[in-house]
Amino acid sequence: MGIYLDNSATTKPYQEVVDSMVKALTEDYENPSAAHRMGMKIEKNIKDIRRNIAKTLGAKEKEIVFTSGGTECNNMIIRSCANLNKQRGRHIISTSIEHPSVLNTLEDLEKDGFDVTYLPVDSEGNISIEDVEKSLREDTILVSVMFVNNEVGSIQPIKEIGNSLKNRKNKVFFHVDAVQGYGKVEFRPSRYNIDFMSVSAHKIHGPKGIGFMYMKDGNNFKPLVTGGGQESNLRSGTENVPGIYGMGAAVSKLFSDLNGSIEKMNSLKNLLKEEILKNIEGVKINSPEDGVCHILNVSFEDVRGEVLLHYLEQKEVYVSTGSACSSKKKGSHVLNAMGLTPDEIEGAIRFSLSDMNTEEEIVKAVEILRDSVEDLRKIIRIRK
Repeated sequence: MGIYLDNSATTKPYQEVVDSMVKALTEDYENPSAAHRMGMKIEKNIKDIRRNIAKTLGAKEKEIVFTSGGTECNNMIIRSCANLNKQRGRHIISTSIEHPSVLNTLEDLEKDGFDVTYLPVDSEGNISIEDVEKSLREDTILVSVMFVNNEVGSIQPIKEIGNSLKNRKNKVFFHVDAVQGYGKVEFRPSRYNIDFMSVSAHKIHGPKGIGFMYMKDGNNFKPLVTGGGQESNLRSGTENVPGIYGMGAAVSKLFSDLNGSIEKMNSLKNLLKEEILKNIEGVKINSPEDGVCHILNVSFEDVRGEVLLHYLEQKEVYVSTGSACSSKKKGSHVLNAMGLTPDEIEGAIRFSLSDMNTEEEIVKAVEILRDSVEDLRKIIRIRK
């Protein structure tokens, strides 16, 4: 299959995930809501998975709600907070580098009369806690900030933001898009005063189409999907049993040695960075030094990122130019917010790793990358 370095877009499922989903499809295929013992067995298995996921966050079992993934979580959380609290305020704070599922939802709410403040970032893709505090108003009802940026890997000051919001006279809800953070950074939502959080399974070697929302116990919530009352009336619809089984298997495997997984990805990222800087001239590292363990964003001088992506693809090295949910659109709103020049944005490539990658793959990928960049630059010089 070549060398896969696009793990922020999606990850390869663990074999344990595949096996558990096959079991759900061939043996445990009953409806969890059924009154007979077979349905009750599936219901118990789902309960056990929910409990195990909650333990990874130091959360309560009832604080975990299964969804179809990060996009649904972001939509339902933001829209619920807006609709339930609009009588006391219509001001929301977010950032200029959020995922499209957040930015487009906020844009939609702006059309309905909500006022959104989009915080700027510095040259490393970080917002400042000072900007958050300066933006707070009496009518602020929600702060929505991603934990880890999906394009450059910057880690936002979530703990500091949570502490700042904790003792405010008027309650301000705190939502964290943790799709790129869960399984990459160890944390506890309750310690960071997080009210709502979004997670997607296919970023942690689980299946696509499944994820979960963390909702702090005691918070009110307006369901986006109504029906049979599944998920404690918070998200109706027959449970995606194969997806839940698969996500449960992914969480169990990953969190059996989370620190080991993080350390391996950090080591691979450092090797990738060193090899690129050692072997290729005219590069700019866009990811911050203290960024997340699995993402490295690099700009290549005199090379178009999209052309380089397809050049590498022909040699079976798979990377991206940014978010898979917006990579086909022109430019990167994240790199633009960080102040990169148009040429630097156009020449950017995102490498994203997993604990399935190896040092040998990294070294080989950089060799192919070096040759590809040299070939493309030669073509440019000839055309000039």
